[in-house]
Order: sequence, then structure tokens, then C-alpha cells
Amino acid sequence: MNIFLTGGTGYIGSSVLDHLVRGGHHVTALVRSEESAAKVSAAGATALHGDITDITWLTGEIAKSDGAIHTASPGDATSEAVDRGVVQAAVQAFGSTTKPFLYTSGIWIYGNASTITEHTPVAPPALTAWRPSVEALISGSDLTWSIIVPAVVYGHGKGIPALLPAAPRTESGALPAIGDGHQHWTAVHVDDLGSLYVTVLDQGFGSGYVIGAGPENPTVLELTTAAAHGAEVVPEGADASRERLGAYFADALMLDQQAVATKAHSLGWRPKGPSLLEDLATGSYTHD
Repeated sequence: MNIFLTGGTGYIGSSVLDHLVRGGHHVTALVRSEESAAKVSAAGATALHGDITDITWLTGEIAKSDGAIHTASPGDATSEAVDRGVVQAAVQAFGSTTKPFLYTSGIWIYGNASTITEHTPVAPPALTAWRPSVEALISGSDLTWSIIVPAVVYGHGKGIPALLPAAPRTESGALPAIGDGHQHWTAVHVDDLGSLYVTVLDQGFGSGYVIGAGPENPTVLELTTAAAHGAEVVPEGADASRERLGAYFADALMLDQQAVATKAHSLGWRPKGPSLLEDLATGSYTHD
């Protein structure tokens, strides 16, 4: 298939691009710079320079493809506007067709929950409170759609988990755990997540919401202990975490979440990467 991809040089998008190419798909990746163009070309995709906020142009480019995947995220106050625009372009380009559109959400939309599935009611924190209304534009459309819901993404020493070993030590040398540390994080290796997108795409139909999460849901205390390599670990406290990381971000990180990926498994997806605990203790987050 000829797939239009946004965010092809990003953390998630670069993994998706790699798995698409390995799966035999031709990828046209939207880029903004020559540096990004070189990266996606080296990965086996065709670079397309353009402005993701130009909806008329974007609609025309998406319409040329057999399917589209949106992984780009500014990660700032413009995120909602960008996503609304991409969804608008996808609806105009693919509406009333069988061409698949895959959109990227995030596990935080479900708020605190001990057993998160695709049927769990949404209760997002302030940081991602905008997501449900954007996703409703997709679910209420005539698109052939899937919304991938990644857990906390890790791997290759990047992503949110890199915050854990990098936290400033206390005067005694202890490593602080975000909040009280008792909250669970559900997580997924970035390479496994990339394979999930292709698994969903290759089904040939809209799969609705699909959670991408590994089998383990450790606590932040457990994760910080793995990252500490023998150093003492102490709870930081909610107020201190909010001051250090910003209130909205810290509140999202203090959500207590455990998820299961039953639908993804039913589609044939099988995560293969190391667990987050393993990666923090002896893998890509360790530094000499």
C-alpha cells in the first residue's frame, strides 16, 4: 500500500516508518526540513516537504494515498489545532471510502483506572483534556478508522521513562520517585508499538480503539528503583513533582493506570521487546 505518514522522524513515527517499510509498504513521509527529509529517505521512504497546517494542501496529498497514519505531535499548545486539522483533511480525503486512517491517541485519556480496556470511560487529565472531542470527530465520521492508544512509550533510552534516572538527586544521593511512587504505569516498547500500527493497518478494516500496552504494569517506585542501580529511592511527593515538572505534566505522570491489550492480541500483535523494568535496570537507559 502507498501510505501517507506524519511524524516520520519522531519517536513513535520513526518506528512506524521502519515497520511499514519492512512490511513492504511504500511510505510518503511529511517533513519540514532537509534534515528530516534525509532521515526518512535513509529509512526507505519518500520525503514530502509541506505544511501540516495547510488543510487544503494536506487533503490533496492524503487523497493520493491508499491509507494514512498520523503520529506527529507538536507537544505544545498547538497540538489540538494540528490534530483537528489532520482529522479534517483525512475526513475530506477518505470519507466514504475503505482507505484506512490511523490516528495516535494516548493512554492518559482514560485517567485513573486499574484495568484499562478500549471500553473504559475516558477521564483525561488537564494536559490531554482536548483529546476526546478531537477523537469524536473521527469516531463520528464515515472514515475507515483506527485510533491507536499507546501506553507510556519507552525504548532506546528515550521517552518519558528517561525522566526517572535523570531526576535530580537529593542531598543524600537518593533518587526521587515522581509523586508518592505508588502509581502504576502501563508501558509499551517503541519497537513493539511500531509493529502494532502495521498489524492494525494490514487488517484492511477499521479497528476502532486499539490499546498498545505491554503485559507489565509496574509502580513508579519499582521503576525508579530499577533506574537507581542500588541507590536509595524516596517518594518525591505530589507538590514537589508539580513544582519540578509542571502541574499538568506531573498530574498526568501521577495517574495510576494498568491496561490490557486484548484487542491488539486478537489482531495478532505480540510484544517482543524487553520490559521497562529490564530496560531501566540493564538496557538502553543505563549509562557508564
